[in-house]
Amino acid sequence: MKRTLLLWPVLAVLALDQATKYLIATRLPLYETKPVISGFFNLVHIRNKGMAFGILNRPGMDWGSLLLLGATLGAVGLMIFWFYRLKSEERGIVFPLSLILGGAVGNLVDRIRLGEVIDFLDVYIGSYHWPAFNVADSAITVGTLWLAGSLLFHPAFKRKTD
Repeated sequence: MKRTLLLWPVLAVLALDQATKYLIATRLPLYETKPVISGFFNLVHIRNKGMAFGILNRPGMDWGSLLLLGATLGAVGLMIFWFYRLKSEERGIVFPLSLILGGAVGNLVDRIRLGEVIDFLDVYIGSYHWPAFNVADSAITVGTLWLAGSLLFHPAFKRKTD
């Protein structure tokens, strides 16, 4: 398996994530909302210093931002290590790992460049809103679910019992 092919999905997720965040940051003022599908989906422009679902997103929590930056760098390093240790029979997890890595790097770029992450996808039903998220968060979520399914159900990853 060519290791360089593993990076194309990572680069695609990173490019899409950064392009969409750039468009939001330059075309939608901070804290503005633009309805797309009434009663279900808006574009918003918010900034998140914390992590998913607003955890650690509090004023004066600079140590939390540093902790997240360090944890993300460590996770990216571990995923790259995992990529290069994959055996040919494990190629089924290449794409989900690429999604996770691309999303992690996308949010990492924001944390390094801005000190916070741009979120802009607002899904809701009535007054019940899912916390705003972005392309990187979506890639991480889809990749994680796909990876979990692969590890649980793919024959190459099942423990052999005799």
